[in-house]
Amino acid sequence: MLHTRTTAAERRRALREQLASGRLLRVPGAINPLSARLIQDTGFDAVYLSGAVLAADLGLPDIGLTTSTEVAARAQQTTRVTDLPVLIDADTGFGEPMNAARTVQLLEDAGLAGLHLEDQVNPKRCGHLDGKTIAPREEMVRRLRAAVDARRDPDFLLMARTDARSVEGLGAAIDRAKAYVDAGADAIFPEALADEAEYEAFRKAVDVPLLANLTEFGRTPLLDTRTLESLGYNIALYPVTLLRLAMGAIEDGLRTIATEGTQEPLLPRMQTRSRLYELLGYADYSAFDSAVFDFTLPPGT
Repeated sequence: MLHTRTTAAERRRALREQLASGRLLRVPGAINPLSARLIQDTGFDAVYLSGAVLAADLGLPDIGLTTSTEVAARAQQTTRVTDLPVLIDADTGFGEPMNAARTVQLLEDAGLAGLHLEDQVNPKRCGHLDGKTIAPREEMVRRLRAAVDARRDPDFLLMARTDARSVEGLGAAIDRAKAYVDAGADAIFPEALADEAEYEAFRKAVDVPLLANLTEFGRTPLLDTRTLESLGYNIALYPVTLLRLAMGAIEDGLRTIATEGTQEPLLPRMQTRSRLYELLGYADYSAFDSAVFDFTLPPGT
């Protein structure tokens, strides 16, 4: 009902166990708490909160304008409604190593199962765009060590993202990933790999869980789950897919209303009222307090 039936510690252990199993986890990015519940309802393994999506939700570009407290607040709203582990994009840690340390504790308190920190400098940008600037390796290592020192729950997953592939080359990205593992990273997120051969090279070189970022309209091919499993990857991430689907549908719907003068042609494409109420769990609330849900929905709604 109002909250999940699991604790943050249980969800963190579940994510660790799933990663240790060796199977591929399918992790869509939520656009709001309700979509996180739908991700759980349709059988996925975990929920992701993308920094790009969180920024876009506020009408901002993904250039490091959001704050750690904004991100933590949104995260807590999401972890409240799903029993799936939730992994979040913590950008560069929102400042110096001390800020990264505080970010870890804020996001632990928000009920997350883990986060990833990246090795860009501020103002950061989407990992699939040109013009990125990468922090010196030693600076990112300090960032990670501060995060490790700040972590209170050893099951809270600390992932390092490297954007070095498109700036310094594949070899440098692999070398950075190894240094980040030595600094305490539990998993690696190699951003903007170009093809299957690069995925394979990363897997051969790095012996911790690896994430494949399957963002649309980017540099990385949209590999299917069978291919990723054969390559030995642990997480298939769909970070912005739901936002793009939703915004495309909203834009089309607005144009239809503006043109037709009615939303009636859109009804077959809408989630019904009954499905929304099912997703929200009205019946569960009714079982708790019959005064909450004491009406009958009209047919076909």
